Parts: sequence; structure tokens; C-alpha cells
Amino acid sequence: MFEVRSGFPENFLWGGASAACQMEGAYNEDGKGMTVSDVQMYTKNLDRTKMRKEGGGSLAAIREYAADTENCYPKRWGIDFYHRYKEDIALLKELGLQCYRTSIAWARIFPHGDDAEPNEAGLKFYDDMLKTLKEAGIEPIITISHYEMPLDLVFRYGGFANKELIQIYMRYAKLVLSRYASLVKYWIPFNQINLFYPCGFKSTGVTEEPGENTLEKYYQAVHNQFVCCALLKEYAERERLPVKIGTMVSDRILYPFSCHPDDILLTQKRNRMQYFFPDVQLQGTYPAYALRYFARNGIDIKASEEELEIIRRNTMDFLAFSHYATRVINHKTCTMDSKTFDQNPYLEPTPWEWRMDPKGFYHSISEYTDRYHMPLLIGENGFGAIDTVEEDGSIHDDYRIRYFHDYIASMKEAVMDGADIIAYCAWSPIDMISSSTSEMTKRYGFVYVDQDDFGNGTGRRMKKDSFNWYQKVIASNGEDLSME
Repeated sequence: MFEVRSGFPENFLWGGASAACQMEGAYNEDGKGMTVSDVQMYTKNLDRTKMRKEGGGSLAAIREYAADTENCYPKRWGIDFYHRYKEDIALLKELGLQCYRTSIAWARIFPHGDDAEPNEAGLKFYDDMLKTLKEAGIEPIITISHYEMPLDLVFRYGGFANKELIQIYMRYAKLVLSRYASLVKYWIPFNQINLFYPCGFKSTGVTEEPGENTLEKYYQAVHNQFVCCALLKEYAERERLPVKIGTMVSDRILYPFSCHPDDILLTQKRNRMQYFFPDVQLQGTYPAYALRYFARNGIDIKASEEELEIIRRNTMDFLAFSHYATRVINHKTCTMDSKTFDQNPYLEPTPWEWRMDPKGFYHSISEYTDRYHMPLLIGENGFGAIDTVEEDGSIHDDYRIRYFHDYIASMKEAVMDGADIIAYCAWSPIDMISSSTSEMTKRYGFVYVDQDDFGNGTGRRMKKDSFNWYQKVIASNGEDLSME
């Protein structure tokens, strides 16, 4: 007898997601070291539609940013979650979250990355924070490295392009995995492991130096991260830890601009090089199309037979991905360079040109389902907007409600068509510093934070209209999506 799905399963986890580097602040308190995100400057009057990279640059430039105390680096103060986490978790509980994806700041545990001993003050913070989540009935989902690599690992080793980072990372990752295995079931070793553009520096610690093949360094760094993920999976199984370890990508599935065969072929090749990352981690081998791409682009990845065997034996348990927008490929204006794409003329522009596409969300979920036949986790999905606080303190964000309505409805369609989704994590339940532009003006939350781009404000938390709407969606397990 056949069964037709009618909605979300009973064990579906409704949640939210954020990152330590955008939330915590307290960048130089209790022994914490500086991270790759602490050197991403905020620039007033920036062109939000042309953000080709998020921080980074040459090693010399990074050293200057690290020493700079005159300009504005908002991720150094975040929204003070480090001191206000109990208040914020109480709001997440009121919202009804069943899970919360966040991260551990590597430099809070090992300030320089390769320290002889972990920083006990940092461990105590996460002891308390994770226990507070569990006591609130919220399942933590933890990202081990979410753009919080200790900056000294860039200065001393050149980031993940250096194979020495494998063992340095593993020492940190095994520590937190073992310490918190009883509190955290779902683990993501690296945030958006595929996102060279625009997050290459924050993801890998690779700097841009004259005369060097930066693309080769990125792919070498990611290979080393693949090895880390596989070693961590191997460690968890050997120690019989009750955890699931998954990979995470930024969803960059593209559409062809037209039915012109060259648009279709270029789009297929571009999409393959996005599938490459989960292909390796979920199927265990480097695909032929990627090896040919590397040969054509002078990319020589140093990969030993032992490393390839470790990757082959230890594939990931689930695929997490973030989704915000879709883009199109025109063979006349685009190349295999991931920085080249066109905007879809059929979709509505936003101030940041992240064009909303709920049907594209359904498409991506379905593509991953059909390709991998394994559990999915929506690690991020949300709408950055400019919010206005009314005189009475209310925030009427009907545009955000409409966004989530359309996206959740599309996700529900994908579930009814067979997608196995563990959890949906809206980005971000509480306003925080934008990853892409390092500004506070780009607000995602169901909770407003009274703080401007320069850190001024009371820090007061205020519920937006979308708070009550998402609360209702969660309580009904996605059945009540009405916008009245």
C-alpha cells in the first residue's frame, strides 16, 4: 500500500541559525584570540550589489587590519551574545525553536590555534551556553569552524592550504566533539565549504599574493578540509560517539539564462563544480569532471593515497546547505569563474541583489534529494532587509513574513515529493552583524536589536511581527502558514 505525504513529519525540527563571529562579540575578553572575521572592515556607503569578496586580501593587508584600532570592525563586538546569551536563548525558547544552529569560536578555545592547552574560560562559556539551550528544550546543531579560524594560523601557516592545519584543526575538533557529544547530536565541521566566492579568506585563511595561483590554494585548502571531515567522522565512529557529522555547502545551483545550447552547457559545467564538494564528501571520490577542470586550470592538488582512502571510507552522514537566492548563466557574459553570473530578470530585486526565488528553493532541495538520496538539513535560509522601528516600538516586517511563507511552502512541497529534511534553520532569529557586508543595517531577525552599523545603541531586543508569525508556524508544524 502506498502512502502519500501530506506535510512535515512529526520529528521535523523547526529552528534558527547564527554564527559566533557575528553574534558573540567580546573579541578580546577571557583569553580569546583574534579571528579571520575580526579583520573584516565595515565601509560606509559601500556598494551592496557588488560584494565580490568578504574581507581578505594580501598577508600584509591582513596584518594592517589586525592592528587597526581606528576603523570600524563590527564583528569584534557582534551583538554581545557572549554576555547576553541567557536573555537571547529565552527569546529563542519563547519563539518556539526546537533546534538552533550556532558555532564554536575556535579562537575562544585555542586563541592562537596551536596553543599547548585549551583556554578553560572559553570552554566554560560553551559548557554553559549549550546547557542553557538544552534546558530550554532546544536541540543545538554545532558548526565547528564558521569563519572563526584563529588569525595566527593565517600568519604562521598560511591557513588551510598548509597541511599542518589538518592536525591543528583535528586537535580542536576532537576536543569539542568529545566534550559536547552528549549535548549535541548534529555536527558540521566547516560552514559552506564550497564558498570561495566571496568567502574564501574567512573559510580557508588563504591570502591573495602576487604571482601565486590563489584558486589552486583554495582547492588545496578545501582538500585538506575534506581530510579533516573524514578524520573526524572516523574518530567519532571509533569512539562510538552518539553523533551525526555532515558537510555543508552554500547552494549555488544556477539556471541557464535561455534555452541556447551554450547557456545550458555552461550552466551544467558550472553546477558540476558546485556539486563537486558534496560529491567528494558524500560519494567518497574525486569525480572525473573535477580532475579535468583542475588540469585545465593549472591546479595541482597535493593529495596522498592515504588521504584519498580516508575520504573514501568516511563519507558524511547528511548534507546541510544554505539558500538565499538564485542566479543565471549567460554564455556571452559568464565564464567558469564563479564570480561571473547574471541576475534573473523574472525575479524581484532586493537592496543587496539577492533575488528571492522560493521555486528555486524547491528546485535545489529536489536536485540534492535526487542526486544523493540522503538526509538534508537546511542550515540557513532568510531575508536581509532594512527594518523600521515605529514610534510605539513595533516593527512591521510583512515582507519578511511573505518571504518565509513562500519559502516554507516550497520546502513543504519538496517534503511531500520525497525530500528527507532533518531541520529547517531560519537565518537568523535575532539581528546580528551581516556576514557579507559587515553591517547591522542588513537585518534578518524575528527579533530586532537596537544597534547601528557602528555599534551604537542600547542593544535592546524587540520582537518584530514576524516573531509571532514564525511562532505560529512552528506550533502547527508548518500547517498554518496564513499571513493574517
